[in-house]
Amino acid sequence: MTFSIPHVFKALQLLCLEKFVSRSKFCKELHLGEGAIKTLILHLKDAKMVDTTKSGTYLTVKGKKFSESLNKVIKKECKLNKSKITPSKYSHAIILKNYSSAIKTGLEQRDYAILYGSSGCITLLYQNDKFVFPGEGRDCLEDDLNTRTKLYENLNPEEGDVIIISSSDDPFVSEVSAKNSALWTLATN
Repeated sequence: MTFSIPHVFKALQLLCLEKFVSRSKFCKELHLGEGAIKTLILHLKDAKMVDTTKSGTYLTVKGKKFSESLNKVIKKECKLNKSKITPSKYSHAIILKNYSSAIKTGLEQRDYAILYGSSGCITLLYQNDKFVFPGEGRDCLEDDLNTRTKLYENLNPEEGDVIIISSSDDPFVSEVSAKNSALWTLATN
């Protein structure tokens, strides 16, 4: 398996959390083989985003600035339990700060998540202190207090934020498909 945009994003997230990341940690966290990780690191080095030492890979100044700008929009993520709105075994939610104007129907986000194996993906907007589907005004979590509470506590939504929730029977697929959907939403708007 080769790497893709969500893998690069997850690699940058790891590098933001730890000063040095070993290739074996990248392999484990990104679910990729040694060859794919070497190629990923090489591409990031060519872009002057990372450098390497015997201690591992680390972010350069350029890599830190890029990651910080991305983290201003994609501030937080969280795992969700199975619920009415997220029927698969695993779900992963990502918030896009102040991005509701970029959302049309939510079908685009679903399509980008399905490309990575998601069994379902929903897009919620945070408007008037409630979670709504695009184009609707009704609080879609009024009967799901557990999911609502988890989103409030972990994502701290504010007016105009977008929450993308991707689901799968595999926890990594739910995460990487949500990341893909979020990144493509940013890239196309």
